[in-house]
Amino acid sequence: MGKAKKIKVSKGETKHQTKVALADQIEEGKTVKSKNRNKIRIHKKDDDKFVNPSLTKRILSQARLQQIEIEEESGSGQKSEFTKKPMIKLNANVEFSDTEQSSEDEGNDFQYYENIQINEEDERAIQMFMSKDPTPTKTLADIILEKLTEKKTEIDTQFSDASSVCMQELDPRVKAMYEGVKDVLTKYRSGKLPKAFKIIPSLRNWEQILYITDPPRWSAAAIYQATRIFASNLKEKMAQRFYNLVLLPRIRDDLAEYKRLNFHLYQALRKALFKPAGFMKGLLLPLLESGTCTLREAIIIGSVIAKNSIPVLHSSAAILKIAEMDYTGANSIFLRIFLDKRYALPYRVIDAMVFHFLRFERDPRELPVLWHQALLTFVQRYKSDISSEQKEALLGLLRKQYHHVITNEIRRELQHAKCRDMEVTEAKLEQMIS
Repeated sequence: MGKAKKIKVSKGETKHQTKVALADQIEEGKTVKSKNRNKIRIHKKDDDKFVNPSLTKRILSQARLQQIEIEEESGSGQKSEFTKKPMIKLNANVEFSDTEQSSEDEGNDFQYYENIQINEEDERAIQMFMSKDPTPTKTLADIILEKLTEKKTEIDTQFSDASSVCMQELDPRVKAMYEGVKDVLTKYRSGKLPKAFKIIPSLRNWEQILYITDPPRWSAAAIYQATRIFASNLKEKMAQRFYNLVLLPRIRDDLAEYKRLNFHLYQALRKALFKPAGFMKGLLLPLLESGTCTLREAIIIGSVIAKNSIPVLHSSAAILKIAEMDYTGANSIFLRIFLDKRYALPYRVIDAMVFHFLRFERDPRELPVLWHQALLTFVQRYKSDISSEQKEALLGLLRKQYHHVITNEIRRELQHAKCRDMEVTEAKLEQMIS
């Protein structure tokens, strides 16, 4: 065997490190050793720079907005929960705000009604056709209290139907937990929700649990998050009840209080369309059937329908139901919005719309401009889908219900219309000739 080579020892190492085993030498050769070098870093002293004045102004404005939000949340603020925002004007009556952003994964396409200038004449015309004896709408609290009363009297203690409230004896610990959830939802602004709240849709007695959390006291942001969860996880009928018992009363109360709709509630309306049947049966139709839908409510909720895609079957069913209802001015607004979507409607829906308008042939009241606008929209979009008899009947209607500007346009559209039965007759004649 040859002689072992001497190991070079650095100055910083001690003498007892000279003898190193062969295995250790091999391991040391495989690894990289860091050299003890002290790097001298030269720090340049930058001169003091002032912030751009425009950037300073933006920072101060954002800080001011955040301070206002904190004061409103604590209840010490004197302003309402809405601050003035730059406006984008869409038409003479409606304006949107484009400065709000969703706290979740929403895009920048969310806009909402910031300020609506309602024409007093239109509002008076709507009020003339409102129901004089409206049926009182039930809230979730009313239904739960009724069921609790029945339970106390030992009547109908268990309910298996999905459309009714299922009442169960609650563990005190569960009740205490959801009372804590109630405190969180009352002050919720953004961030994660309690897991106990997210599992509510999977519970059989979800309405009873929801009642403990006190939905009328939820913040607007909590309403939006709850709508996202319930629209995604509940079945159609259960989502319908959530829209009817929680979302609709909150939207109407917010509009009555502030005369405009909170941004988060507007988002909640759009999310509710994830279940279109539940939206129609639980929110839109009950609103119109109440007979007290205001012009402001109709415009705002109608904008949600206009801006979002809805399957033709759900829209056709909604048009059919609205056309058969007792007339209010809000009915004309929603009918015009659905008609402007240019669906290929079934003939049954077309016939229902024609009969809807013909009902007013002997109505002595002066119909609002909204009614004439809805009739004009119907004729423009579906004049080729009506029959010759319906065309003549509508022309006769125009002699009884007249508007100095719109009626002439409706008559011109009808006179140049090519009806559906005329097309069938022409097709038969061509077959006979050929």
